[in-house]
Amino acid sequence: MNVQKVNAARAALDYVEDGMTLGLGSGSTAEEFVRLLGAQMAQEPIQVRGIATSRGTEQVARDAGVPLISIEQADKIDLTVDGADEVDGRFRLVKGGGACLLREKIVASASDLMVVIIDETKLVETLGAFPLPVEVDPFGFTITAKKVFDALRRAGVPRPDVSLRRLGDGLEPLVTDGGHYILDCSCGEIPDPERAAAALIEIPGVIDHGLFLDIARVVIVGEDDGARAMEL
Repeated sequence: MNVQKVNAARAALDYVEDGMTLGLGSGSTAEEFVRLLGAQMAQEPIQVRGIATSRGTEQVARDAGVPLISIEQADKIDLTVDGADEVDGRFRLVKGGGACLLREKIVASASDLMVVIIDETKLVETLGAFPLPVEVDPFGFTITAKKVFDALRRAGVPRPDVSLRRLGDGLEPLVTDGGHYILDCSCGEIPDPERAAAALIEIPGVIDHGLFLDIARVVIVGEDDGARAMEL
């Protein structure tokens, strides 16, 4: 595990309080947080409940001894801790590299606070170097892909490249936990994320997209010798 990711995940434990209901993000950095949380719970008299954003995170939480509930059982979510593929200076995020963006966004948007944990490589001046994932219904996905291309062009992306995400063998489409496909949109840069987000979500067939805007309030950047927290 990258030491910067571990340091960011460990620093996020400072935001956890006894009795909280936690949204548990997906991906390698978020999973490290879950493992550290389980270790802390084994050593200290602290009780929390977690809501997993993916089947992978659910398994990590069970292995770490973090008790889970379904999102339907929660009357509130106090804190979500999750990673990101890109973060800009306004805490706008690109997420979805792990194909869990829909559930991640549902949980994060319902939380009182979202804390993002990343290593230094995820900080960017302009979003878009990492391909933007768009979750779509399998029905008519080729038509949807064309509309996604047109929407990104209208939003100022000069030459978007939209491709269906496939499994490792390259033959079968990847299917998300929710039963959807992922379109990966290589943009180079996204000059106006708000405009792009608004254009994408209006397309029939688009379930959601990996632009997380006005959701994160704390970003913890792991460094080789510790971590630094930034707050909006």
